[in-house]
Amino acid sequence: MLSSEDQHTFQKRLMKQREELETHLEHNDHYDLESESDHESVSELSNYDNHPGDTATFLYEREKDIALNEHAEQELKDIDHALERIEEGRYGQCEACGKDIPQARLDALPTTTFCIEHSPSQQEHEERPVEEEILQPGFRRHSDEAAVTNFYDSEDSWQDVARYGTSDTPSDFSGQDISDYDDTFINSDEPISYVEDYENFTGNDLYGKNIKVYPNEAHEEYEEDLDEDGMMSILGDIPYHEGDTYTEE
Repeated sequence: MLSSEDQHTFQKRLMKQREELETHLEHNDHYDLESESDHESVSELSNYDNHPGDTATFLYEREKDIALNEHAEQELKDIDHALERIEEGRYGQCEACGKDIPQARLDALPTTTFCIEHSPSQQEHEERPVEEEILQPGFRRHSDEAAVTNFYDSEDSWQDVARYGTSDTPSDFSGQDISDYDDTFINSDEPISYVEDYENFTGNDLYGKNIKVYPNEAHEEYEEDLDEDGMMSILGDIPYHEGDTYTEE
């Protein structure tokens, strides 16, 4: 338990920290958020004649100022709360379990009122960015790897975009056989619009009969794989030519 002298020392530190923080916010007008709009903060009357990139920069800087201001205001609240705990004689005791907070932790973070085990910052939450209410679908909302979902999700969207090129090279992949830069994206060998290999070059009627074979590169590779394994080809010895369609009797 902290002695009265230690509590007085921490009280002086907290009061000095609050004074410095309030002075800082006052000098920069709460990160210039006292202005009516972002135009005023950059001395612009309108965004009409600005390049979209400049507008994005202004927006980024504005968002950063808002985040810094919120952080500073939250720090002020934490300081005031810690000072209240000192006035009540409970400073240095965890609010959750009531045990003494190590002095080394208080030295590093004098505003804390929790021990490490019960620190709120360690609690994970499922809150998602508000942008995801507009930008759908989101990875966490519409995909579930554990459930092995088969619908078109955000991972599939990324694969479709990555087919046009990324900054990755074949050496950046492990566990995936990639020999061509055109395949440098995750699961590039994953079948598209079919599950089994033979579904890429076979077809049948409404009743599942009269199987037709559409010769293509995938069919040739499938035949070669079967031959290497010493298995019988699904077409037997029927010859075919590129572009022809055959019906298996």
